[in-house]
Amino acid sequence: MLTASELVPGNPPWRRRGLFRSEYDHLVALGVFEGQKLELLEGELIEMSPSHEPHAYAIRILIRLLPAALLGRADVLIQLPFALSDRSEPEPDVALIDPAASGTEHPSSAFLLIEVAESSLGYDRGPKLRAYAAARVPEYWVVSTERRCVYVYRGPDGEDYTSQATATVTDLVSPLAFPDVVIPVRALFAG
Repeated sequence: MLTASELVPGNPPWRRRGLFRSEYDHLVALGVFEGQKLELLEGELIEMSPSHEPHAYAIRILIRLLPAALLGRADVLIQLPFALSDRSEPEPDVALIDPAASGTEHPSSAFLLIEVAESSLGYDRGPKLRAYAAARVPEYWVVSTERRCVYVYRGPDGEDYTSQATATVTDLVSPLAFPDVVIPVRALFAG
C-alpha cells in the first residue's frame, strides 16, 4: 500500500532506470532494434521520424559540399552513432570529426554536429541542444527545412551555447573550425 508521501506530486512511487550507452550498444549488436530508427539521449530511447524529401535534399547538399572542401582536414559522417556521453548516443545527420580519431569506437568529439529538422525542430533545439552543449560540442547547427534557415550555436556553456545566430537564405555559413568552407544557406533548400 502507498503512503501519503508517496502520492505527493513530484515524488512518484516509481523510479525510471534509463539505458547506458554500453547497454544500448550491446542491444543494437544483438539486433534487438533491427528495423527501428532510434537514438539514445540522456538514457532514453528516442524514436526518430522517417525522412522526407526536404530533409534528404539538405543532407544531399551537405554531402556534396563538405567532403571535398574538408578532404584530409575532417571526416564527414552521415547519420552515424556519436558517443556523446555514457547515457547518450545520438546519430546526428552530419558530424565533422578529426580524421585521426580512432576507428574502433564511435567518435566522441567533433568540430561540428548538424541536424536537419522537419518535425523534430523542438527536439533538436531543446533536449538535443542541451545534451550537445553539456558534452561541450563546440558548434552545432540545426537546419530547419520548414523555416528555411540554419540555427548556429557556438561556445558550449553548461546546457546552452553562448553564441546563437540564425542564418537565412540570403546568408552564408561556415564552420568555426573551417572558416574557408562557405555554404550558401539557400543551397540547402529545394526551390
